[in-house]
Amino acid sequence: MSDPRITVKIRKMKERVRWQEQSIVDRGIDQTRMVLESQTTDSPEFSFLVAGDSGTGNHRGHNPQRQVAELMLSERENCRFLIHTGDVVYLVGSSEYYLQNFIRPYREFIVGGEQPSRIAHDRMVFNFPFLPVPGNHDYYDLPIVYGLLSATALPLRRLLGSKLDLDVGWHGSDRGNTYAKAFLDYLKAHKMPGDLDRHLDAHYTASTSTGRCLRYQPGRFTRLPNRYYTFRSGGIDFFALDSNTFNEPLPIPKTKQGDIRRQNLELDRQKLEQEKLAMLEICARLNPQIPEEAEQLDDLAAKLEQVDEILMDIDKQLSPDKTATDVEQLEWLRKRLIASWADSEVRGRVIYLHHPPYVTEATKWNQAQTLAVRLRLREVLDGVADAVGEAALGRPLVDLVLTGHAHCLEYLRTGDTGHGDSGINWIVCGGSGHSLRRQRPEGPVLQEASSPEAYRSAREGGRSQKDSRRIAESLLFVGRSGQGSHKRRPYSCLRIDVLDGCPPKFRIRPLVVERFEGKWHEISIEPFVI
Repeated sequence: MSDPRITVKIRKMKERVRWQEQSIVDRGIDQTRMVLESQTTDSPEFSFLVAGDSGTGNHRGHNPQRQVAELMLSERENCRFLIHTGDVVYLVGSSEYYLQNFIRPYREFIVGGEQPSRIAHDRMVFNFPFLPVPGNHDYYDLPIVYGLLSATALPLRRLLGSKLDLDVGWHGSDRGNTYAKAFLDYLKAHKMPGDLDRHLDAHYTASTSTGRCLRYQPGRFTRLPNRYYTFRSGGIDFFALDSNTFNEPLPIPKTKQGDIRRQNLELDRQKLEQEKLAMLEICARLNPQIPEEAEQLDDLAAKLEQVDEILMDIDKQLSPDKTATDVEQLEWLRKRLIASWADSEVRGRVIYLHHPPYVTEATKWNQAQTLAVRLRLREVLDGVADAVGEAALGRPLVDLVLTGHAHCLEYLRTGDTGHGDSGINWIVCGGSGHSLRRQRPEGPVLQEASSPEAYRSAREGGRSQKDSRRIAESLLFVGRSGQGSHKRRPYSCLRIDVLDGCPPKFRIRPLVVERFEGKWHEISIEPFVI
């Protein structure tokens, strides 16, 4: 699995949208904002859908993503738009898998969806607003074939690939290029003289306080202006972020404790590589035609991907991209949040991104990338808190944060963290199709070092809990549970109702369909208001 450097991601995405070229600057266009064109009035009470980590294919003949899509279809008429928290297509964001892993499952949301095989991934037009952010898999390049499965080992690749039902083709996302062609306004394609000017004059016609911007028109023109962007609906400002460019782990200090930390990581890496080989050997002995063994193969494929994610996190810690944090995007978010608080027409704020800063799912809660995203968002929110000051009147600076990446549905709330992210509601919606994960055995309460000294010790490898404090708690977790033939796999999405008033309240309606003992069952979870 190959994840491009952050500097490459930023540079390539800027090239694709022709970031701040002269024709764009001359027209006063804001390339990070859009206006949703709607057939209805912009009333303060409205609903929207949320899904994430959905881009999987069939699982031995059953398709979890399609089951979730059908849940959303039943709610579509009462909703304004659909937010997707990333990982649109597994495993490497390849154009080869858009038909199977995205277009077919979501066909009713796409113009011409009655004949999905005729829809090209880079020509999609949505008849219902579909608003994603990129996930890590949408940027990956090399096939995840677990190290030893490569094109030079074709017979073994075919054998294990067919058994593991891997969504892997012969190329990856081309550093996010496939995602950009599928969802962004790919201005790079306008190469002929005058083409760009005509396109801008046709589609960047909305007027806002920050200048002209793109008009999103369901059924006609449904491109996003950039990999991160903002829009307003019902007095709520929505901020979509690309967390793939500010999730680089902090460098391990060059101290004695730091050296111990590096040694431990190297040992962890060796152990994980051995576990991978052992799992691959088991896969080679299983028969996908036998239902019980097919289930075991599905589980092993999920575990192998899980191990690869942990290995990538270790590699990022051992060889961090020291020059790369997306300062420009983070500064944009800080300024836009401050401006949102200064605007009397805004009554609330929602952020959505892929990587969760707070999560208790077993594979993500202690990853270095999770901590990196948490700290960088904190820095932004601390800056907002300094600027907003007393005007916040004790309210959290953001009303709701939606994320994915962790393959579960989870609702958390932060307490007093000592920073601008205190008192915020966080929802992880990452269980909409791909392999589900369990909650960590440590339970629902998240703790953090309570002093700079304790924090520094923890970063360098210290394990003491005596200087830690409670910062967040998970109030709902829907993920994999049970063992063997009694294993439960609840796949999920959300309908969120935004209620009138300032500050706004949100009614969260979990939509869950569970795979249990070879059959599908809809699961009822009581809605709750935050």
